[in-house]
Amino acid sequence: MPSTTTIDIHVEDRRILDERLDAAVKDLQEAAMLTGTHGIIVTRNKPGSYTATLSEQVPFGMTREIIL
Repeated sequence: MPSTTTIDIHVEDRRILDERLDAAVKDLQEAAMLTGTHGIIVTRNKPGSYTATLSEQVPFGMTREIIL
């Protein structure tokens, strides 16, 4: 498993949120390429608080979103 598997994102500005989410997904995509077995889940925990993580439950090459 790659060393970068979870990235927490906390922001107050929508523009910055989009930039940080894009960067997190890109970093996780690069990590997923090492194994070719994990997809990405982006979870909105609350407004301005997100977690992006590699997941065996998501097919490789896919990104899913969850809103809690």
